[in-house]
Amino acid sequence: MIASQETTPCQEVVNCSLCRTPVSFFCRRCKINLCDSCIPGHLRVKSEFGHDVVDIGSKDEDDSCFCDAHPQYKCSAYCKTCDVVICIFCISIRHKLHEITELSSNVELFKRFSREKDRLQSFKNEIEPVLNHTNKLLSSFSSIYQKRKDEVSARGEEWHKQVEKTVKKLHQMLDDFKKENRTALQIQKTELEDMIGKINEICKKATKLQKANDIKEMQAFWSILKEKETIQEIRPYTFPSFAECQIDENYLQTYFGYIEKIPEQNVVLTERKLEYDVITDKRILQVPTVSCVIDSGFPPDEKYNARLYDMAVTDDKKVWVGGHSRELKLFDLQGHLHRTVTITCTGIYICLHNKQVVFSDNLKKAVKRVSDDDTVSTVFETKAWNPFGITSTASGDLLVCLRKDDQSKVVRYSSTGTVLQEIQYDSQCQPLYQWAWNIAENINGDVIVTDFKRNAAIAVNQSGMFQYSYGGEKRASELSSVTTDTVGHVFISDFRGDKIHMLDQYGKFLRYIIPRGERIDHPRAICMLDDDELIVGEYLSGLSKTIKFMEEQK
Repeated sequence: MIASQETTPCQEVVNCSLCRTPVSFFCRRCKINLCDSCIPGHLRVKSEFGHDVVDIGSKDEDDSCFCDAHPQYKCSAYCKTCDVVICIFCISIRHKLHEITELSSNVELFKRFSREKDRLQSFKNEIEPVLNHTNKLLSSFSSIYQKRKDEVSARGEEWHKQVEKTVKKLHQMLDDFKKENRTALQIQKTELEDMIGKINEICKKATKLQKANDIKEMQAFWSILKEKETIQEIRPYTFPSFAECQIDENYLQTYFGYIEKIPEQNVVLTERKLEYDVITDKRILQVPTVSCVIDSGFPPDEKYNARLYDMAVTDDKKVWVGGHSRELKLFDLQGHLHRTVTITCTGIYICLHNKQVVFSDNLKKAVKRVSDDDTVSTVFETKAWNPFGITSTASGDLLVCLRKDDQSKVVRYSSTGTVLQEIQYDSQCQPLYQWAWNIAENINGDVIVTDFKRNAAIAVNQSGMFQYSYGGEKRASELSSVTTDTVGHVFISDFRGDKIHMLDQYGKFLRYIIPRGERIDHPRAICMLDDDELIVGEYLSGLSKTIKFMEEQK
């Protein structure tokens, strides 16, 4: 039997545990996947429990119940004294003088009954630490919020009467967050306590029925045990932080500071542990600085004198740069050139996808990929639409800005080019974009697009519903590229204003990032190196500049 590699967009290939090729079989006793060629070798491996190789589709259809003490033997009896199913070997040794009953046809009920009870007990063990943490948050609640108020007040004293109105406003925001958080934590505490109490009652009843060996009652109680729901996600509530900024009369909101509510996201209990670090240990630098400069070396465009268009940062903090030539270049942060790849168009729009460079080819109306051996291949074609900005997503998809005539839209593609979603109109069937230019995905799933004609950044959620718009008025600014960090901040390069706009995840303006000393000139490309540093590409000079704008709190 040869395993098929065909998959749907929502399906992943299951690989052999030994050689990573597509799987066909499963060994129930060893709990591993096997391909055709690995079965003979696996069967030759000695195991005290033996092997039971079945078709992969039948892996979950095993009706056997094996003894915990002697896994090589099937269970054939139930010990009332010890409340456990046992094998014939156990009867003659450990349970010789105990009260024993035969399992016979009820073995499957015992097995399913125990499995569901264990599931609930395991879930209870997972959420009890969450309840403990919720109680700890409540105990330190007032002191943490008072500390934040003290920070705001201390900053306000420096500004005296000029900032009194701002201080009161921020106090009110903290009080609102405090009230909101307290209510949410109290609700969570009550829900968790109630849930654990109900689970205890069910498990107590289940244990009593097992000891009584009352099959009829167990069958009647089975639906209650089976259908008892468990939650899959827990929200770890966090506290807001106060971020101080440099005092400047021209930028009151930018340099005084702001209250930032740390994004709260549901955490799938089975996938990762809750992160309980609720207070950030970083703050924005009063004076952002340029820490290093890379010269891309691209020639100038004859019409606009442009040199550098876009950038993409690799996992090991190297930078792919696209400019006015049919080449992509890979630099390290010290400015050393590591690779040069010849492509089929100018590198105006690029991103990293599965650790490889992907770019929009306007000439061929296609999205293309650079492989590890520097060959260029077409991922998919965009047909009558011209591709512009492109970005990869947390789910492994590609988001592409497309334009045709006077229409513009964003399309989500799978890694093989299947169209998964189109974003073009708002809830009133009006166009969201006039010219979707550059694009980024935020940590909360929002899709943020800079619109060339509207001179604005437009955000929609994962479903394509409008969330907010930023800009669109000041002609002293020209919003170009966009990127985000791991806590949801949005950063937009201002081509005409020679600065970076910093927003929160809801589109609220926080501050400008304007480095002192070595300024940034006509910034276009922008990427995150980490949550402390940005790298900005200058359109006319061809230079890439790393800007440090965060530091550890002392």
